[in-house]
Amino acid sequence: MDERKLIRMNYAVLDLETTGHGTGDEMIQVGLVLLDEQMTVTRTYSTFVKPTIPIPPFITQLTGIDETMVQDAPELEEVLLELIPLLDDAVLVAHNVSFDAGFLNAALDRSGYMPFDGRRLDTIDLLRILYPTLTTYQLGAVTELFGIEHESHHRADSDALATAELFAECYRKLEGMPLLTLQRLAGLLGDEIDDLGWFIGLVAQRKELVTSIDMDAYHYFRQFAMKAGDWTEEEHPRTDEDNQSVANWTFPQFLAHIKAEISAIIPGYEEREPQNMMFQEVIDALDEERHLLIEAGTGTGKSLGYLIPALYYGVQHNKKIVVSTHTINLQEQLRARDLPLLAAVMPYPFKAAIFKGRGNYLCLRKFEGKVNMRDFTSPAEDRITASQMVVWLSESQHGDQEELNFGNRGADFWGAVASDADSCLNRSCPWFKRCYYHRAKQEANIADVVITNHSMLFTDIRADHRLLPGYEHLILDEAHHMEEVAGKHLGTQVSYYSVQHPVLRLCKDARNGQLIHLKSRLASENIEKTQKWREEIDEVVPVFGDLRDEWDRLFEMLYSMMGTGNGNASKSTALDSGGSESGQYVLRLRGGKLPAAWSDAQLVEEAINGYLSQIVRPLDKVFTAIKDEMDDPGIAALVTDLSGTIKDLARARDDLRQFMKADKSDTVYWMEGNSNSRAKSVQLYSVPADVSSQLRTYFFEVKKSVILTSATLSVQKSFQYACEQLGLTADEREGKLKTVQLPSPFNYREQALVIIPRNFPVLKGASGDPLFNEMLVKSLTETAIETKGRMLVLFTSYRMLKQVYDPLKEALTAYSIQVLGQGIDSSNRSKLTRRFTQQDASVLLGTSSFWEGVDIPGDALTTLAIVRLPFQPPNHPLVEAKSELLQEQNQNPFMKLSIPQAVIRFKQGFGRLVRTGNDRGIVLIYDTRIIDTYYGKYFLYSLPGPKIETMHQDQIVPRIREWLAKGEEGIQEVTP
Repeated sequence: MDERKLIRMNYAVLDLETTGHGTGDEMIQVGLVLLDEQMTVTRTYSTFVKPTIPIPPFITQLTGIDETMVQDAPELEEVLLELIPLLDDAVLVAHNVSFDAGFLNAALDRSGYMPFDGRRLDTIDLLRILYPTLTTYQLGAVTELFGIEHESHHRADSDALATAELFAECYRKLEGMPLLTLQRLAGLLGDEIDDLGWFIGLVAQRKELVTSIDMDAYHYFRQFAMKAGDWTEEEHPRTDEDNQSVANWTFPQFLAHIKAEISAIIPGYEEREPQNMMFQEVIDALDEERHLLIEAGTGTGKSLGYLIPALYYGVQHNKKIVVSTHTINLQEQLRARDLPLLAAVMPYPFKAAIFKGRGNYLCLRKFEGKVNMRDFTSPAEDRITASQMVVWLSESQHGDQEELNFGNRGADFWGAVASDADSCLNRSCPWFKRCYYHRAKQEANIADVVITNHSMLFTDIRADHRLLPGYEHLILDEAHHMEEVAGKHLGTQVSYYSVQHPVLRLCKDARNGQLIHLKSRLASENIEKTQKWREEIDEVVPVFGDLRDEWDRLFEMLYSMMGTGNGNASKSTALDSGGSESGQYVLRLRGGKLPAAWSDAQLVEEAINGYLSQIVRPLDKVFTAIKDEMDDPGIAALVTDLSGTIKDLARARDDLRQFMKADKSDTVYWMEGNSNSRAKSVQLYSVPADVSSQLRTYFFEVKKSVILTSATLSVQKSFQYACEQLGLTADEREGKLKTVQLPSPFNYREQALVIIPRNFPVLKGASGDPLFNEMLVKSLTETAIETKGRMLVLFTSYRMLKQVYDPLKEALTAYSIQVLGQGIDSSNRSKLTRRFTQQDASVLLGTSSFWEGVDIPGDALTTLAIVRLPFQPPNHPLVEAKSELLQEQNQNPFMKLSIPQAVIRFKQGFGRLVRTGNDRGIVLIYDTRIIDTYYGKYFLYSLPGPKIETMHQDQIVPRIREWLAKGEEGIQEVTP
């Protein structure tokens, strides 16, 4: 297309409101904005449309459009006559263009007009590619993020204007991108996804006429524009002169300086006594080389509470401090919030590095190969993911997947381009000096503080400490998860896909797969031995078919053992990651009492082991020979990737062999599966029953100081449970460990009211009973109406959540209160939380993952409802095995294990309500065991001092009204 045509380009931004998404639905409003090639609005058009069918109530609720607003509107024919000329010779743009274009064409067809067959662009796809770190593409949320005025969400006139501004933002971003990136995107997208490739190609053409490469803004390497440069140029943060000034600071001086600097930056900053206590406890533990268990509740400011003394001690003594979190979320929070603040207030330079598991970093060599070869499994989706990543390379310093927001198949694509040790060429790799993983490792080596996660600590142990830099001082945040993570990493896990995925990568069939690709590459080489290598590969290829058959057979057998109801299997109430518990099976394997069919399964495993060895051994030899005798870098890279996949198969083979033996007395073996995915859902676990001795060996006996902190470490003001689980009892006895429970900075007596309805029935069974559920829905409805939503309801059973969802939604619809259910409206916790906070009148129903790590401060959350005390299912194999160990020691498993676990979970749930000093709210506890049983006091006494009242269900709403009104009076009293 020539420059003159480019200048006359028009864009028609369309938005339609309709009676629904079905084929019989009709338009009720049209919004159109015309833009010229300079992104200037040249015309707007909007109108209501009179439908021939009624507007459903949920559409009126969503859009605000009712029958009275459309009764005098023009009919569809009339609207189309005005619309068709405006769309002539224009590029159609919409937010989800397939819906608007499809609906428009259906209307044109019904009215006897030709369909719109011009070019079309989707602003959702543009956003995905151009803003790869965005976590939402919902129009209202994105316009808010971009600062675009958007008054009436779900109204066609307002939505069309907002979409037009969004499209203009995207266009401006494209204009500012490096030409190389634009050319890459245009080539990648081609004609596969609407007309995105064509559109980006136009912008690239224009840029070619006016641009020159800006060498200062980007690093250019192998036809990619990148933000990150050469990591080997990274330097230590301090000069000799800086180091001399460091020694002059005492800790009190250092702390006073930092507090003064923070108060200069943050208006209204006030010192918190619990945080001051934490500063002192942490520095003392480091100085005195002892361990510390310190419970620091919400609002303490515990991240700074340990980072500030760690940075003082580490820099003063030239010692590296490792900080470990349970979640990558918290790692990111430290990177985004706490470290920049400290960088601004520290009296001397320091370096903190974030170091994650290797699979979190992009392998640039693999990515380049994928893009250049157009090696896409899902052509459309993979092209968008690859395009996102091309843009991301020009913006990312870290190459960390956490920065990206992938689409549906993005995680699969990432799996094929992530860094991993087995396929790394190290210094032979052309990308070595720009490698994100090696950059992270180098940054960790020269950092004062390394921030990692619990999983990485154990991965490092299994890799003989070759990953993390050496350290003697460790701070564990979210330490209540340490024992669970230890079990997971010190055990093994095999799934159906442990072999299925590597096999598909190697040899999908006789014509597809890395192995077949290698064979064809070897055919074009002139080396004498290539024929021999190709023959050896040919001998292995048929084995893959036999392996697949036997692998499927084994997993069918294992699944049938769980589902036969032979007394060994039990329905599990443990929630999986998706929150689904329907048809979930768990089978524990006990040495000497294995299922009758186990010996048959062991015979199949013998065959699988043989087939895997027939694949692993010969291919390993072939790959070694190719690497030794060939210089072609492309083949070397391919063989390295193949070697990595072969190692994955060897690991799966060995882990499966260990599992099928099930012969270690100190290990718990079990299988999980579900009736939805059947054999493909089967997971095999082997986990140590007690990890306390390993934790002692790896951490508490060899590290000078380990500081463990969390908001929930104590049970009824005692740290006994944490000490026993983590292997710290001896250290406490010998004075090598100090335990501290910091006071709360909040006035819980004034800020939180706990209400227990005493006339509720005792809850029976995992999913409740009809009477309980009916009373629960009634109480939640009445409370939500009183508090105008703003309620989080925590369940321990997904099945029960589903039973409550529909009647609660129906009851609250009339009051315009939306109900959001985990696993129903979305399984993504972040998306659900965002939707909850964006619409004030909302009730959010959550299960397992909502009990902790969810932060909803301020007015968005007024009421927290806890449906049931969060006891773990007693029949879960790991809980069973731990209980048996306690019984052997003549201890009561319920008191020593079940109650402490449930209390810690309960405290985590309670912590969702009060997040700041200004928050006020109500906690409703519907499980009357908390007042009717002898153990209920353990839960209530573990809370941080809220007002606790019991009452009849009918008294709840008046009491809430009274308590909230009193709070508002209190707020008015203190307002100047």
